[in-house]
Amino acid sequence: MSSVASNENFIRIGVFAAVLAIMAILEALFPRRKRTQGRGRRWVTNLGLVVIDSVAVKLLVPITALAAAEIASAKGWGLFALVDLPVVFEIVAAVILLDLAIYGQHIASHKLPILWRFHKVHHADRDIDVTTGTRFHPVEIVLSMFYKCLCVLLIGPAVIAVFIFEVVLNATAMFNHANVRLPSWLDRGIRMILVTPDMHRVHHSVIRRETDSNYGFSLSVWDRLFRTYIPQPAAGHDRMTIGLSQYQTSRPSSLTWCLNLPFRSSKKAGSNG
Repeated sequence: MSSVASNENFIRIGVFAAVLAIMAILEALFPRRKRTQGRGRRWVTNLGLVVIDSVAVKLLVPITALAAAEIASAKGWGLFALVDLPVVFEIVAAVILLDLAIYGQHIASHKLPILWRFHKVHHADRDIDVTTGTRFHPVEIVLSMFYKCLCVLLIGPAVIAVFIFEVVLNATAMFNHANVRLPSWLDRGIRMILVTPDMHRVHHSVIRRETDSNYGFSLSVWDRLFRTYIPQPAAGHDRMTIGLSQYQTSRPSSLTWCLNLPFRSSKKAGSNG
């Protein structure tokens, strides 16, 4: 194992904790929306899912994305094995390609009924804040890790590129879900490159057209390029309804409810409308 891979967990946990703390403080100081529920139960549920997800990946996924990169390098597999690029260019190109892959995965999570069953746990949150960026069903996280490993084997990026991508993806997911009010000029500047909280919040609207937009997690370019971009919600950020229309109760704040949701029989289980 490389030094990057051997220190992966320590660095990732450190970055996770730092971004979570910073965004939580900013949410308290500069909130964008008034909450519909208290933090307590929601945060226990959302952060509890992080713990369960981590255990599920450890138990059910034989390799990590970094290990997949090491395998690809040793075997000479992947796109980058066919070209000789300077390290910096390879890292940048790999991060961009992997981000595009996650954009595609996100769209699939909405369009394929079996994937939507699990992804709707994320969307059922009736408030959106930094912890929403960590709220995913363990089955979705396990499937996502297999998908990322496959993408890494096909692309063949350097281990450091995968590490940077993973850290950036986790950090930006918490950032763009944060309930933080950014000055309009700052939001406009950041969203030229990265997905901002105001941009991604549109995606968590109960309105189907808005839910089917702004799929990007890190780079904002994909939504513009593939015409899935909506700049602002129709009702405005203060008046828009967050979550899923059929789950506008306190139930989505329950951990057991979230874990059981994909397995409930429902006529709407395969629809995100």
